[in-house]
Amino acid sequence: MNWLETLSRFWGIVIALLSLGLSVLASGHAILLKRDSRSAALWVGVTWLLPIAGAGLYFLLGVNRIKRRAAMLRSAVERYPVCAGTAFLQHSMPESAPHLSALAATVERVVKRPLLAGNRIAPLHNGDEAYPAMLGAIRSAERSIALATYIFDRDAAGMEFVEALAAAAARGIQVRLLLDATGTRYSWPPIMRELDTRGIRYARFLPAFPFWQVLSMNMRNHRKIMVVDGCIGFTGGMNIRAGHWLGRKPKHPVRDLHFRIDGPIVAQLQEAFADDWLFTTREPLEGEAWFPPLSPAGDVLARGIADGPDEALDQLRWALLAALSAARRSVRIMTPYFLPDAALISALNLAALRGVAVEIILPEKGNLPIVQWASTAMWWQVLERGCRMWLSPPPFDHSKLCVVDEAWSFVGSTNWDPRSLRLNFEFNLECYGSGLAGALCRHFESVRSESREITIEEVDARPLWMRLRDGTARLFSPFL
Repeated sequence: MNWLETLSRFWGIVIALLSLGLSVLASGHAILLKRDSRSAALWVGVTWLLPIAGAGLYFLLGVNRIKRRAAMLRSAVERYPVCAGTAFLQHSMPESAPHLSALAATVERVVKRPLLAGNRIAPLHNGDEAYPAMLGAIRSAERSIALATYIFDRDAAGMEFVEALAAAAARGIQVRLLLDATGTRYSWPPIMRELDTRGIRYARFLPAFPFWQVLSMNMRNHRKIMVVDGCIGFTGGMNIRAGHWLGRKPKHPVRDLHFRIDGPIVAQLQEAFADDWLFTTREPLEGEAWFPPLSPAGDVLARGIADGPDEALDQLRWALLAALSAARRSVRIMTPYFLPDAALISALNLAALRGVAVEIILPEKGNLPIVQWASTAMWWQVLERGCRMWLSPPPFDHSKLCVVDEAWSFVGSTNWDPRSLRLNFEFNLECYGSGLAGALCRHFESVRSESREITIEEVDARPLWMRLRDGTARLFSPFL
């Protein structure tokens, strides 16, 4: 019992030394590795003001395990090489925006992926246009179908896809379906039983982890990619659920945009899918069934940007910052979730101060109240410098697009929030071409015409309780 007596006499010193050691370790880690000095200062203060508990909070919440965990998970898996293609040519830039050649060069240095010529990219509005086009491609498939989605509900729309995929598999088509494990929980019972019953080959992205790895739940595969026979592609922001099929009068309607892709850029969609499938199942997808030769199909220059909390971290954010700095005339943004970080807010404001018309459309009524509150608390930061903002009426609009100078388009699965830009695995296309940009601008203007503009005076006039609620929600924006 001597050691117990000794410990009881010196326990205070032991606790003090433990607290000191943990505080030194945590604050040193924050000082050396935190890029944001304000965040570093905050965590240093917490670790010293809350002995032991402060250090525990820092190691639980302040350390970027997401990037490290993702890199570790992928480290033992062979990666698909960047697909070869036609490098962009300066004279191929739209005649109205030759200055965007500098943007293209910047993004190429960030992404290390070529800009490909000869593509056709057609917008598909809501499930009414997107789902028949996708189902038609599945039913006419001759060799392979690759489909990745975040949400695949077990509802009327989901079951149509299940039946089409099952019929394709029954006639000998190679079918690979990748579902995000978190996304499968949006409907009950989940879709997996139907897939098993019909013999559809599928896998779940990061399906389960032990309790001590619970932070890995943040790593969601938010990409929406479908490639048929390696030559017909679809991507955008649309999940597979009945709410998007507006013509069928769903109970919870959701507007959205998706895109049909033809041309060499389809190989980059397939590459992103094949990389995720290889990581999830260790099965490589190779050969002409998945990667056939692709011929030019249109006049759009395009590049795929696969972003995630691994070596691709921040690629989409850098592309957006580069586009905002390159803008000379106009920036049009539609997004369901608007929680930009300080750098993006500064870039939007600087564009407006340079005389660029910066216009933003957000849903008037969001589907996630806490995100809506946090977003509202940030609106004044862009409105005060000359950006303009409109709120679109219901139904909830899940569309994601950004168009610069009516020549550069940015479409895909990414929202303007920390989850998309820091935590999720996302896929976007940057596109150069006045035809596509013009179509998206017309869609933007159509939505804007039925929306109401909100002013900084209206934002400032909110009741005190509402401003406190929204400001409190904003504190959690890095985790929303």
